Amino acid sequence: MLLNLTINLSKSRLIKYADSFISKYKKLSTGVSKFNSVQPAKSINAMEDKSIYLLPNNQRFVELDSSQAFENLTNQEKLYAHYLSKAAWNGGLIVLLQTSPESPKIFSLLHRIFLAEPLDDLKKSAIGAGVSEDDFQAFLVYAGGLFANSGNYKGFGDTKFIPNLSKETFESIVRASKAYANDNIHITKLWENTKDAIFSIAPRLTSLGLSDKGVTTYFSSNCTEEDSNLVNDWMKTKRIEAYICRTFKTFADDGLPIYTIHLASVEKSAKPPLTMEKEKYKNAYFQVTRGDYSPLLSLVNENLKKAIEYASNDNERNMLKHYINSFQEGDLNEHKEGSRYWIKDKGPIIETYQGFIETYRDPSGQRGEFEGFVAMVNKEMSQKFGQLVAGAESFIRLLPWGRQLEKDSFLRPDFTSLDVLTFSGSGIPAGINIPNYDEIRQNEGFKNVSLGNVIPAAYKESVIPFLSDDDKKLLEKYRVAAFEVQVGLHELLGHGSGKLLRQNADGTFNFDKETVKNPLTGKEIESWYTEGETYDSKFTTLGSAFEECRAEAVGLYLSLEPQILKIFGYEGEEAQNVMYVNWLSLLWNGAAKATEMYQPANKIWLQAHARARFVLMRLLELEGNGLLTVTEVEPGKNLLLTLDKSRLATDGKRIIGEFLVKLQTIKATGDVAAGEKLFDTYSRLEQPWSSWRDIVMMHKQPRNIFVQPNTVHEGDSVQLKRYPASAEGMVASWVERFPGAAVHDELERLADLERAHFADLQRLL
Repeated sequence: MLLNLTINLSKSRLIKYADSFISKYKKLSTGVSKFNSVQPAKSINAMEDKSIYLLPNNQRFVELDSSQAFENLTNQEKLYAHYLSKAAWNGGLIVLLQTSPESPKIFSLLHRIFLAEPLDDLKKSAIGAGVSEDDFQAFLVYAGGLFANSGNYKGFGDTKFIPNLSKETFESIVRASKAYANDNIHITKLWENTKDAIFSIAPRLTSLGLSDKGVTTYFSSNCTEEDSNLVNDWMKTKRIEAYICRTFKTFADDGLPIYTIHLASVEKSAKPPLTMEKEKYKNAYFQVTRGDYSPLLSLVNENLKKAIEYASNDNERNMLKHYINSFQEGDLNEHKEGSRYWIKDKGPIIETYQGFIETYRDPSGQRGEFEGFVAMVNKEMSQKFGQLVAGAESFIRLLPWGRQLEKDSFLRPDFTSLDVLTFSGSGIPAGINIPNYDEIRQNEGFKNVSLGNVIPAAYKESVIPFLSDDDKKLLEKYRVAAFEVQVGLHELLGHGSGKLLRQNADGTFNFDKETVKNPLTGKEIESWYTEGETYDSKFTTLGSAFEECRAEAVGLYLSLEPQILKIFGYEGEEAQNVMYVNWLSLLWNGAAKATEMYQPANKIWLQAHARARFVLMRLLELEGNGLLTVTEVEPGKNLLLTLDKSRLATDGKRIIGEFLVKLQTIKATGDVAAGEKLFDTYSRLEQPWSSWRDIVMMHKQPRNIFVQPNTVHEGDSVQLKRYPASAEGMVASWVERFPGAAVHDELERLADLERAHFADLQRLL
């Protein structure tokens, strides 16, 4: 998936583009004031600087505008979109529970405060209590960040953010609120339960991760990497995929650990074979229960059932029925069945996909974060993507790994450009390639989606350091065009290509062992996937970065082809500029943005797309013999990236092509050790990059925050309610999205139920 644009775009295989590439992947974002490049007087140690955890008062908010596409819908289509959106927003609250133990209660505290009175009244009371205008603005920006990221850790980068005001001033605003006046006991309890977690930047609490490397709620806080590996081993023996579960470790009377695999579902009672009684495995106990997020999934299902009434065809109705069954029972196979109907629903006017989808934020890379999107078709851009699909078989033959490592037949997907109406979760991607289930992707098909209104919004008012003036001008002129090309290639021909070599349950293989050779050794294939193994279960923590790197590299490689650029309407000099900017933007992102997502203290990457782009940038820097250079033009202050446009079609293509053969061979054969070795070579932060990271951090800009609309059902019609692109608009949208206190009560109750599983983190506070 493409999660961010280069200035932040890439997600599912998602492209999340909001903080960095033209990169959500997941699996883009954007604001208000104009920024200039920061030129600090002296170098700082970024990891010791509290400011890197703050959202600044001039944080950019941008509107995600879908009004034109929405107004073109029929009344039935608007009603369908309305109830799908309500389902997505209610499901998105689950991400609060998936992000950190404190996030649900922080959300409840802030939302209760904003729900109780108009913002102007709250501001007047706060200023009357001695709070400055700047501090009140910081309070609103923090709230906007928490709503946008579905928690107090960034959806892109997984680092914590804290308020840009003191704890004492924050408390003054809480106590000045009408919510406090109406129920000071409850609001005080919420504040006391969250205040330390809101502000703490103790080392373990600054980023998401497992055990002492960070915070996660996908595992209880007493779980280590060894626990994760043992759980993974046991789940493989039971052929259980981890998308819809979390794992909590307790101890039996005999002192052995008990690992509870807890499935997301409305139902809570035991129901074999979905649930399993306690059994022993490798000196530990395992059991499977269900009922995680039960009340929130109940709200999702309530709205999906209403949406069915307005669906336009049987594929949509069957899709939603199976999603409902999956969420009701905790049955992943039901979601897979719904996904099969989804890929059959070609070219719908209203597109949606909801469930536990992207695995980026699970430290073991297997558990899915809830997301739901609802979007409308952009016919003009969809026509271009349709032409790309029509030529896909011939374009895939251009890829350098040959037919033996390619799927036996290309399953033509639906590929549409959509204007996003609703996207719930921790961030908004620019493109999506789903479903992620290997057996469906490999054998039945998938869909590609480009989220068209995300791309231009994500680029608003962005600052571009470390480039020459000429390159900046080209990037500003062509980056949206180049990104649309990259999204298409990344999703359709990147994530959509490549075969997994597999031994079937009956002992047969899906490839000819006698004739298929390993392109890297010239010898017979020596490793493959066995029954029950998936790409995610084999590659675990490396999987997302490795696959995003492969898809990004495919985009670079094929963007050199004139016939592909012609599909998007670019020929001659303009095509050459779009191609150059595509390479430049991705590689610039690897140099100028990616290391923001690297944690020097633990030597780990916090974001898959960032690591992938850094790998590609370093590959060309190290192997290109001057093709790409990065120099420190102002000691301790500034860098300059240059890219030799004249060599991209020759040396650039050769280097990326050879690298693609390595990536696809390693993925196809499930050779995790080779993948780790290859990625370690190019993603280590050695000198000078370990020092240059401080320069990158000096120029760091906050990711843009999207303000999304609401749909309002009034009588027989549905209206679209838009909000200003500001912190105030962001807060208003969330108040009107959840106009009652019921969700607060459920979130607080769910957080209390699992509090004991995160006692280790509480002690750090």
